[in-house]
Amino acid sequence: MTAALDPAIWRARDDSQERGDTRRLAHVATGIEAGIQADDPVLIGFACDAGVARNQGRLGAAQAPQSIRRMLAGLPAHDYKRLVDAGDVVCDGAQLELAQDQLAARIAQVLSAGARPLVLGGGHEVAWGSFQGLRRWLDGIGDTQPVLVLNLDAHFDLRTGRPGSSGTPFDQIAEYCEAHGHAWQYACYGVSRLGNTAALYERAAEIGTLWIEDHAMQERHIAQRLADVDALLARAGHVYLTIDIDVLPASVAPGVSAPAAYGVPLTVVEEIALKVKQSGKLRLADLAECNPDYDIDHRTSKVAARLAWQLLAPSKTQAEPKFR
Repeated sequence: MTAALDPAIWRARDDSQERGDTRRLAHVATGIEAGIQADDPVLIGFACDAGVARNQGRLGAAQAPQSIRRMLAGLPAHDYKRLVDAGDVVCDGAQLELAQDQLAARIAQVLSAGARPLVLGGGHEVAWGSFQGLRRWLDGIGDTQPVLVLNLDAHFDLRTGRPGSSGTPFDQIAEYCEAHGHAWQYACYGVSRLGNTAALYERAAEIGTLWIEDHAMQERHIAQRLADVDALLARAGHVYLTIDIDVLPASVAPGVSAPAAYGVPLTVVEEIALKVKQSGKLRLADLAECNPDYDIDHRTSKVAARLAWQLLAPSKTQAEPKFR
């Protein structure tokens, strides 16, 4: 785990000679050594390709945390007072399970401080580490309320083979919750019928997954999808939101481990993410499968940075629009 803020990454143009608030995230970012305060937005990187390698995918997602940070650095701060960068959990070689355990420990630490963590993956093996961190915190405070795991993804990631990989995290969560008697609901929105075998659909049905395929996740469906999310939120005590960037069309997010031929528009993904955030039940979010090695003009990292900015931004009532 690296903790010190990297000035080579957190840098942005200086407009301090201009009028008004010209701060950018690079100007309010701080390392974890400065401490974590309640309600701080906290970034945690998960620099890992091991799960993708085990899942026979193309490597490169380990570079995503740094690439996304670079795109975040220049974004305007607006209502951000500060942004804590808790550094990266780095997977050493094939030691995936160790890295996931280290990630879980860091997430539990951030949640215990009353802060708001967002994890930048890495392959979608990040989800098993993320969930373990959330579960450790909940167990520590004796909270048994049901957890909604909402995955915006073209893939179920419910493979039953072991050892774990980027294709198994939600099956691992299902096994864990069944073994320990934890109440949870898995929902996967954006599923591609052409990206999942019949066996994966069967496993999804077996564990009670609620899924919606990509063709029903277009802009014309936003109102119904938001209503569906409201129904999910009503039954949950806590929410873990995980966004696999490959849920987006390849034209929007070319730099991913498995580009989507069809995909879900960014408008829909963002509206759902904001709906979850506004519920007050979002405890943890992560972004997975951004792969800078295959990106075009940082397009995918910029999309991931936008979603990260939206999820971590302090909540504020929107002002009424002014027209001139």
